[in-house]
Amino acid sequence: MKKLALGMVGLAAVATLAACGNGKSATNQVDKVKKAGVLKVALSPDYPPFEFQIIKDGKNTIVGSDVDLANAIGKKLGVKVKIESMDFNNVLASLNTGKADIAISGISKEPSREKSVNFSDVYYTASNYLVVKKSDLSKYRSVEDFKGKKVAAQKGSTQEGIVTSQFKGATEIALPQIGDEINEVKGGQVQGAVIENLIAKSYVAANSDLAIANVDVKTPKDSCGSAVALPKGSDELTKVVNSVIKEELKNGQINKDIQKNYTLSENNK
Repeated sequence: MKKLALGMVGLAAVATLAACGNGKSATNQVDKVKKAGVLKVALSPDYPPFEFQIIKDGKNTIVGSDVDLANAIGKKLGVKVKIESMDFNNVLASLNTGKADIAISGISKEPSREKSVNFSDVYYTASNYLVVKKSDLSKYRSVEDFKGKKVAAQKGSTQEGIVTSQFKGATEIALPQIGDEINEVKGGQVQGAVIENLIAKSYVAANSDLAIANVDVKTPKDSCGSAVALPKGSDELTKVVNSVIKEELKNGQINKDIQKNYTLSENNK
């Protein structure tokens, strides 16, 4: 796919979060970042076009539309941005350990997660696809066809819950990286992998032996799209992040960054 259906990103996603919690600790979070002069951003760089790795000037570099958003937030705060790379399963936990100030990694704004972190407004909404071997494409027409089979998902992700709830009778295999899922499908260790649509298309485009199955993978009703996660109670910092998201949705910058990085990810395969 060379063009993206980016209509899913829209102004409807913009809704200002109400400030709550301890104002003093929230203000200190902004002050802490400004005093340090650095905004530490947690992400898992295996999610093109949102976060992925390329070789730039002979060095391994993390790029993506989420990185662009992080840089915009850093600019708003007047600080540098430091990327903290890790497995997705550790991204949210890093907020509570102090390793990161914010997390931007295609994180779904799920109600269960809001118990332990603050979330920004939604900046992107997507669906999910099932990736299989191209040679197996005709075997799978519904989730029922995966009874007795193994289906992979990234550990700690929304997709992990999708496999558990929708693929009844299948064995869910949780893996730390999306690249691991792809390798397991290619190697036959699992028969399918549930992956977010743009990321699935990107990996399939780079692997001629893979395909997107004609299987209806439903988006959970409580799936509210991707948002920036922050430490619980950091309401003032959340306001800053929301102001950046609101502006970038309004002027179309997020759409432009997704398109730009999709092209970049395709050209670096």
